[in-house]
Amino acid sequence: MNTANSSAEKVAITGAFSYTGKYATRLLLGRGYNVRTLTFHPQRKNEFGAQVEVFPYHFEKPEQLEQSLRGATCLINTYWVRFPLGHSNFEIAVDNTLTLFHAAKSAGIRRIIHVSIANPSFHAPLAYYRGKAQLERALADSGVPHTILRPAVIFGHEDILINNIAWFIRHLPVFGIPGNGLYRIRPIYVEDMAKLVANSVEQHANEIIDAVGPEVFTFEELVRLIAAQVGKSPHMVHLPTVFAYLSTRLAGLFLGDVVLTWQEYQGLMSNLLAPEGPATGPTRLTEWLSHNREAVGRQYASEVARHFR
Repeated sequence: MNTANSSAEKVAITGAFSYTGKYATRLLLGRGYNVRTLTFHPQRKNEFGAQVEVFPYHFEKPEQLEQSLRGATCLINTYWVRFPLGHSNFEIAVDNTLTLFHAAKSAGIRRIIHVSIANPSFHAPLAYYRGKAQLERALADSGVPHTILRPAVIFGHEDILINNIAWFIRHLPVFGIPGNGLYRIRPIYVEDMAKLVANSVEQHANEIIDAVGPEVFTFEELVRLIAAQVGKSPHMVHLPTVFAYLSTRLAGLFLGDVVLTWQEYQGLMSNLLAPEGPATGPTRLTEWLSHNREAVGRQYASEVARHFR
C-alpha cells in the first residue's frame, strides 16, 4: 500500500472532525491527499486547520451540496444518526444520505466509501438496520464504484460503548448485565477502521468488508475484562432486558445523554455485533485496554454533547 499519493487527488469526507472521520482524515493527509469535509459544525475548532476545506451540509439544497463535492474524486461517507433526537431521525438520515449519493454522482465522484453497520437487513425489526440496508442497496444501484464497510463496535480513546462501560464500573458498585450476557461483540480499533477507510480510496472493484477485530467477546466477558483492567470489582447482576434498558434510561436523564437505545439493546442481544469471518483489523482490545487502563472510563463520553450541543 502506498503511503503517499503523488497525484494529490481531492477526497471529500463527511465528518472529518468526528470520531472515525478524524482518524481517517489524519491518514489521508499523511498520504498526500487534499481533503475537504462536509459537517454540521463548520465553525468547530479542529486539529487540521487550513489543511482541510470545510463546507456545511446542504441536504436541503442539493445543488449546493453537489457544488461542495465538485473537484473531488472520492467521497467517504460516515454520516448517520445513532438515535432519533429533535428533528433528526433514521428516516431523515436515509433521505439525506440518498441526496448525498445523488449529488456525489452528479458532481463526478468516481468512488464512494460508505460506512454501514454489521448485519444490515431489509427484514430487520430495527429501523437502524433497515435504513443501513436501504442505503447499501441504493449505493449498489447507483453505478458508482464503491466500498461498503460494516463495523460492529469501534473502540479507541473517544469511543462511546467501551469507555462508558468503564465509567459506570468506576462509579457504581453494581453493574447490570442484560439477559444472560452470552450475546457476542467483535470490536475493531478505530485506527484499524481508519486504515480500511483510507485504503479503500485506492481500490477499484466494488467490495463489502466486515470491519472486525481479531477477538470475540460475550458481553459479560467484555464487562469483566474492562472491570479487571480498571481495577474494580462491581457486583454483576443479570437483569431482564426491559429493566436493564429502563436503568440506562434513568442514568441518561441524570447524565443528559442517551446511554443505550432500545434498538441498540435489541441489536446487541440478537448477536448482530459479531459477524463471522477473518479479522480485518489486527489490534486486540485486550492489549489496548492493558495499555490504556488508567485513562479509559475516567470521563463519561456523551453522544448528545458530541453531536447536538
